[in-house]
Amino acid sequence: MNKKLAAAVSGGAALVLLLSGCGDDSEKKTDDWAKKVCDQVQPQVKRIEDANVAIQKETTDQSKAEVVQQTDSKAFQTMSEAYKAMGAAVTGAGEPPVTDGKKIQADAVAELNSISTAYAGLKTKVDALDAKDQAKFADGLKEIATELDKLSKSGNEALTKLQSGDLGKAMKNQKSCQRTETPAPASS
Repeated sequence: MNKKLAAAVSGGAALVLLLSGCGDDSEKKTDDWAKKVCDQVQPQVKRIEDANVAIQKETTDQSKAEVVQQTDSKAFQTMSEAYKAMGAAVTGAGEPPVTDGKKIQADAVAELNSISTAYAGLKTKVDALDAKDQAKFADGLKEIATELDKLSKSGNEALTKLQSGDLGKAMKNQKSCQRTETPAPASS
């Protein structure tokens, strides 16, 4: 059961990396826009990665329910705040200088804010679990793991559009948007 939660959290980490584009672009306005976004998004990506690592570290069969609950609660709060900050970064950068930029921006911000809200909801749910009753706690974690799995598989069409074409190319050129290697989840 705890392995399922860890796997779902790891899957959710993949969403974080969607803002890393690919390709090459020389248009200054697009590069400037990408730099604004990437410079603000990278610290949030790090916060989410650190939260995922914390959850994976405490999600073992030997972990005490209270510790798992506290770790998950703190991690979900961090993730919620980080996704909201990413949405604010995309908003703050202004309309992307591409065709349909306003819609692409609005869709990406809406999706990031939706993910933020979903993690806040998971925090509320994990906080409400009865850590003193191991069976109820385990059942509650299963439900949260299922929701986390759905969240990690949630539609990412808007984010994909944000990282496509000229925007994706410009983002790929920004050091702060280049992917960093993250440790693979333990398979125990």
